[in-house]
Amino acid sequence: MLIVILTGQFMAVLDAAIVNVAIPSIRSSLHTSGAALQLIVAGYVIAYAVLLVTGARLGDRFGQRRMFIAGLALFTLASLVCGLAWNEASLIVFRFAQGVGAAAMVPQIMTLIQRTFTGNARAKALSVYSAILSGGMVAGQVLGGLIVSADLWGSSWRGVFLVNVPIGVVLLVLAPRILPTVTERFDRTIDLAGLTVLTAAVLALVLPLVLGRELGWPMWSWISLGACVVAFAAFVGIERAVAARGGEPLFSHRVLAAPGLLLAAATLFVIMATFGGWMFVMAIHLQSTLGYSALHAGLLFIPMGVTFAVTGLNWERIPDRYHATMIPFGLVLAAASMVAVGALLRNGADVGPLVLTLLGVCGVGNGLAFSPLMTRTLAKVPMSLAADASGILVTNVQLGIVVGIASFGSLFLGLAGTTALSASHALGATAIAEGVTVLLAAALSVRAAR
Repeated sequence: MLIVILTGQFMAVLDAAIVNVAIPSIRSSLHTSGAALQLIVAGYVIAYAVLLVTGARLGDRFGQRRMFIAGLALFTLASLVCGLAWNEASLIVFRFAQGVGAAAMVPQIMTLIQRTFTGNARAKALSVYSAILSGGMVAGQVLGGLIVSADLWGSSWRGVFLVNVPIGVVLLVLAPRILPTVTERFDRTIDLAGLTVLTAAVLALVLPLVLGRELGWPMWSWISLGACVVAFAAFVGIERAVAARGGEPLFSHRVLAAPGLLLAAATLFVIMATFGGWMFVMAIHLQSTLGYSALHAGLLFIPMGVTFAVTGLNWERIPDRYHATMIPFGLVLAAASMVAVGALLRNGADVGPLVLTLLGVCGVGNGLAFSPLMTRTLAKVPMSLAADASGILVTNVQLGIVVGIASFGSLFLGLAGTTALSASHALGATAIAEGVTVLLAAALSVRAAR
């Protein structure tokens, strides 16, 4: 079962990054405008992030097995149509459809792990989940470059979408046979008003963050961010009103009161914001400033991805008495390595063994923090609240990546200027900003890990 659901998770993470390296080919093939290219890249992320909470609640209402299969089917079909897209409009529409499928599928994965495994088996499964999350981001960069470069049967960019189809079909054959046919369900009403307002709030946050930088931060993007604050405040008011009249709010007060959950969610948000932002900024610097190809740049992320994954899979080998302290220690390690890489590249160092080693150290630090924090937090959540907790944490992780790319990417590009020297200085400054932010996560994790 674990292989099936985590392969689905891998596909969802992979698709957030794999299309980036195919953009030049898409532009020349479909004669795509700049705005359309942004929607092709961002449409998936927008739909995915906005609908994760909805997907989690629907899984709790109709069953995780059913929703996983439905989401996987939509994701696979949308991938096929993306690969066969005949113009920019069709590609944009079905990229959004891919995101909807991922949002229906992904929240069920953590909930299925929570409700199927116990004790050490659950901790191991969650560690593999965390490794897939980090490894998929790196694999997207590498695999995308390989597929586009190979140009198998003249498929060019279409291969980055079509690669999902055979995998998805195999999973669709296996899932009904392997996934539990009876999963404990909690027949709960869906707070439609709260769900609608929360979805609008997340959309108002994600849309300008994803599109605003490339469009020069137009007025609508600032209005949308302001509306996001209003919508979140309205959501809190709606949830309080629902609870006051004896109804069932979107997030039970019991899950929000679970020991360390909110602090852990905030910490995971910051971890993934810095991790996603760091990968994005480094990719831009390697390709635009140092002139590396997309494939070459992607290969340089392998040390960070591998060490993140390996550490995340093996942190339980560390004696129990160190588990709480290794989370902030890992984040301090990640912060120091980011700043060191930024300083080296700022001063003209090559991307040689020292830089690659430091990137590997960054992966170790993040692996020491992300996997144990996720595992220890979910272990404290009652089984009946697994879907709510999963929705909160998975949404925070995805939003963290989006916010990190938007904020640190904007900082880097705003400072970079037009020369290699100014771009190197911008990387150094961005690395310091990322390091300070990671230290904030370290401070939060001290309390969250208790």
